[in-house]
Amino acid sequence: MKTFVKAAGVAAALGLMASTALAQGEKVRVGLMLTLSGPSAVLGQQARDGFNLAVKEMGGKLGGREVEVIVVDDELKPDVAVTKVKGLVERDKVDFVVGPIFSNVAGAIHKPVTDAGVFLLSPNAGPSVFAGKGCNPNFFAVSYQNDQNHEVAGKVAQNRGYKRVYLLTPNYQAGRDAMAGFKRHFKGEIVEESYVPLNNLDFQSELAKLAAAQPDAVFTFMPGGMGVNLVRQYRQAGLADKIPFLSAFTVDESTLPAQQDAAIGMLGGSNWAPNLDTPQNKAFVAAYEKEFNAVPGSYSMHAYDTAKLLDSAVKSVKDLSDKKAVREAIAKADFQSLRGDFKFGANGFPVQDFYLVKAAKRPDGKFQTEIVEKVFDDYADAYAKDCKPAS
Repeated sequence: MKTFVKAAGVAAALGLMASTALAQGEKVRVGLMLTLSGPSAVLGQQARDGFNLAVKEMGGKLGGREVEVIVVDDELKPDVAVTKVKGLVERDKVDFVVGPIFSNVAGAIHKPVTDAGVFLLSPNAGPSVFAGKGCNPNFFAVSYQNDQNHEVAGKVAQNRGYKRVYLLTPNYQAGRDAMAGFKRHFKGEIVEESYVPLNNLDFQSELAKLAAAQPDAVFTFMPGGMGVNLVRQYRQAGLADKIPFLSAFTVDESTLPAQQDAAIGMLGGSNWAPNLDTPQNKAFVAAYEKEFNAVPGSYSMHAYDTAKLLDSAVKSVKDLSDKKAVREAIAKADFQSLRGDFKFGANGFPVQDFYLVKAAKRPDGKFQTEIVEKVFDDYADAYAKDCKPAS
């Protein structure tokens, strides 16, 4: 009997060791859900390229394990996104979903992903509804809370003594977050809050109203193709030399290749710029430009950071089915962010620095944003206090 018990114990131990080894050696499966078609496709393409660059530099692995990256296009359609993300979760059995770019898509896929016990890591969208009372232990924004880059513009407008500002943004969650962010620090008069349909490309009506109002400045959030057209039309209307242009995501590395000289000197709020002076950022920018012959933007930077974050988390856990351990490993954020300072708040959103940046033309003829000044240091979002983390 003693011999049998001893043999059974050895067998159980060997079985446990085999199980652990299997867990440690399992392939990591990541679903990238990004906008890869339509006027805003460049945003998703930058995120895809940034994530894949990081994985390539890590030898095609995350945490030392082989990784399979499944890329899907949400088409900027929430209903399409829900169908596709359910495929990632139920059919492909992904361990992590990385995405999306737009907040209306984030709102649609958040529940089906997190309810399935899968971790959703956003490399861009940071809706306010998920930062406060609606926070979820399976959701992490590796980028920012939507309001924050716009808060930079509001703070700068206030500091520069602007009394009257015209606001212009698309009519969806991130647009409303942009307005809230700007107004959090700007205490002057809002001449008008103008909302346009998402993916609107003709701004002649809005620019006519803006010119007639003669504000001290304009603040806008127009990502992707919307930003390209707005900046071109703003410059063509002769407004660029008359009314200061403050923005976020309107003039950045995703839009500058098309805007070019029309955008030079325009200001924006950001948590990063290609010329941020850290060794890891210099290496990233050089590698990205060599790989893709383009200047990286915040979309690619955040996605690169997301891959590095996942690498650190996977490396520190023995079994990806241990959700509590994985969650704690992600929350620890034990990686070197390209932006320097980075940690997660209790709501799964970053605490980080924010800057005023401006569009510039480099000596080599390429365009990029460059840091003008730091506006917020180790800045947490305004909603974190309302998040009650799961015990």
